[in-house]
Amino acid sequence: MTSQALPRAVGSEIPDAEEPTADPRRLGLWGALVGLFAVAASAAGSWIPSLWGDEAASLMSATRPLPSLIHMLSYVDAVHGLYYLGLHAWIDVFGPSAFSIRFPSALAVGVCAAAVVWLCGRFGTLRFAVVAGVFAAVLPRLIFAGEEARSYAMTAALAAVLIAILVEIGRRDSRAVGGWIAYAAVLTVGIWLFLYVALMVPAALVIVLLSPALRRRWRAWMLSTGIALVLCTPLAWFGFLQRRQIAFLAVRESVTAEVVLKNMWFQEWWFTAIAWALILVAVIAFARELIQMRRAGAGRWRTPGIRLEVVALSWMIVPMGLLLAVTPFVAVYTARYGSFSAPAVAIVMALGVRRLARLPRRRLGARLAAVSIAVVVIAAVPVAALQRGPYSKNQSDWNDIAAFISTNAAPGDGIVFDDGARPSQRTRLAKATDPTAFRNVTDLLLRTPFQKSYTWYDQTYGIPRAAGMGRFDGVERVWVVELKFDGVEDTWGLGQLRSLGYHETRRVDGAGSVILLYER
Repeated sequence: MTSQALPRAVGSEIPDAEEPTADPRRLGLWGALVGLFAVAASAAGSWIPSLWGDEAASLMSATRPLPSLIHMLSYVDAVHGLYYLGLHAWIDVFGPSAFSIRFPSALAVGVCAAAVVWLCGRFGTLRFAVVAGVFAAVLPRLIFAGEEARSYAMTAALAAVLIAILVEIGRRDSRAVGGWIAYAAVLTVGIWLFLYVALMVPAALVIVLLSPALRRRWRAWMLSTGIALVLCTPLAWFGFLQRRQIAFLAVRESVTAEVVLKNMWFQEWWFTAIAWALILVAVIAFARELIQMRRAGAGRWRTPGIRLEVVALSWMIVPMGLLLAVTPFVAVYTARYGSFSAPAVAIVMALGVRRLARLPRRRLGARLAAVSIAVVVIAAVPVAALQRGPYSKNQSDWNDIAAFISTNAAPGDGIVFDDGARPSQRTRLAKATDPTAFRNVTDLLLRTPFQKSYTWYDQTYGIPRAAGMGRFDGVERVWVVELKFDGVEDTWGLGQLRSLGYHETRRVDGAGSVILLYER
């Protein structure tokens, strides 16, 4: 079979070769509309859950004076430094409420969904592009990232923009110098925002090698990527020096099939089943195409042009596959780290829908595709609702603690927080994230407030040391806030308080804490 006959033989099996792409003007408009929908979906109800440990680190770091923040970053959290600096500027303008500090993440999911629409519109119809964008907007991992005051939604947005730029470069006949500059800039910012975005480099390498339009430009890709990596060298060095920060991952989250197949992108079993069914449809159909191309005499596995399947599957599998491969040797994985590969998952799901629509029985295929879209969107609603419950973030009930103390504490009362938990679960974070609610109480154990500490949280004394310093003198009522996690209640410091002559007179059980009143 001649090389000219081969495309005709397999062209009917290559959707991107036969389907017209979306008009760029309409594509831009619909990308913006889907982006706005994604912002609204992520922002809806984002003010309801209490902040939790990671968000407390964001808020407390971002509200420090800049010299204090820079000093802290030299000890901890350098890999989140750019995000903290950006949030610092945001808070100066919009304030530190839970909705405010989470809203930049919702905006980022909007950018991510818009980029997905644009990217997919370069490989198919406007309808297909919109479906992919909507899937990105409602994907549980992304809609969770969109209501969390961390950088993960922004990494997803930058990853989507990065891949869109790479595809645009491959589509143009010119040298695309401006495109490579933009590619290097986005990759640099992405890595500075979160170090693991560097894992997009091997994903992009696979895309370049498997796409003839990009493969002939591999030198430009290498140069652009190399410049970005050099610019990120200082961050990598600080990340290496501060690597003990994530050592807890070795004991907190085991890498199991459930963690990878469900928790990383889908979170709830019903969405997991639907998503993987669509992914399998897309993957099996694409594998069948490759086999047919091979049998037709291509003599190779490479596909013509740039294929969206190659782009999305490389982006979905390579970064997290590498991370999971090293996790048995180095503790580097938690499910949220998969956020920047989540847009690719949404695209592969949309490819599954498109395959269903192209079944030989067109009417049946159209119905199955329509049902699949509806089922995905409907299945996402209860997941989003669960994510936005009052105690949905690691069982944190800091809003309740703050409200109770504000209402019931009297001037002159003292307060003791459970300092036996790890820093990200300590109940004193309720005070650090909402200090006005605790204006009537004295923090009896506070040694160094976080604003003056070398790390992101307060430094404290133990009860015996604080008592020896006279901190409890004249304090007749002490509120004690103990952690309660998975139904297990801490009793930190209670025996020491009893030895000082205090006894329990009131108890209030919360969702993630127990508030006690001790008097003498």
